[in-house]
Formats: sequence, C-alpha cells, structure tokens
Amino acid sequence: MTERFLMKDVEPGAYSAMLALEKYLSTTGIAPLHKELIKIRASQLNGCAYCINMHTQEARKMGETEQRIYLLSAWREAPQFSEEERTILAMTEEITYIHQKGLTEETYQKAIQQFGKNGTAQLIMAINIINAWNRIGVSTHRVAGE
Repeated sequence: MTERFLMKDVEPGAYSAMLALEKYLSTTGIAPLHKELIKIRASQLNGCAYCINMHTQEARKMGETEQRIYLLSAWREAPQFSEEERTILAMTEEITYIHQKGLTEETYQKAIQQFGKNGTAQLIMAINIINAWNRIGVSTHRVAGE
C-alpha cells in the first residue's frame, strides 16, 4: 500500500483543527493510560495500522503491559481490565460501531455512574477524536512507522 498524502501538508487548517482537539484532550480528567486504551481499541476496530502502532508504543512508555495490550481485543474475557476500563472499552466499541446500536443505555448509565456527566462527555469526545484520526489515516493510507 502506498501512502496517498499527508493531511498536514495538503490541508494544514484541517490538521490544525484536529491538533486542537488533541490539545483539548490533554485538559480532561481522563487518565493518560485510559486515553491510550481508547486509541488502541478504536484503531483496532477501524483497521488503522498507523494508529495501532503509535498508541501501543505510547502505552508501553506509560507502563502498560504487553499482556494487556495483547488482550485488548478480547477484553470481555480478560480479567486484567478494571470495571472502569470495561466501561470505557464498551463505550469505545459502541461509539466506533455507531451504526449498530450506538451507545447503549446500559453502557451510558454505567459511564454516568462511574465518571459523571463531564467525565462521560470527555470520554465520548476522546472516542470520537480517535475515530476521526483513524478515518484520516485509513483513507490516506497512512503507513505505520517502525
């Protein structure tokens, strides 16, 4: 697969807007490792090799274990994830696959109970931001680095 173009070169204004959303994420109360779990899982679902590569590396730098990274695609069957992480991962899957059922009432209520309205809103934004990055990466054939 040949990389088509870099969005930052072709549409720098759009790229800057995406970076502003990333900057917003740094102001949220979402734990850094939870942000990386969201980014890895959404990228797995969307088939974005570039983002999977980048965010697994970032997660490792933050102390995430190889075991949990390997088990992320089977998180429902893996006891290594906390209840909060399970809610975050369920949200990630339901929002990424919005065309199926969307964010279910059950998952939404769990999120509200665990994170409150602001925390839930921040998680929704984090999930949507990585989905936008994934769509840019996949549609431009962004190549995974070393």
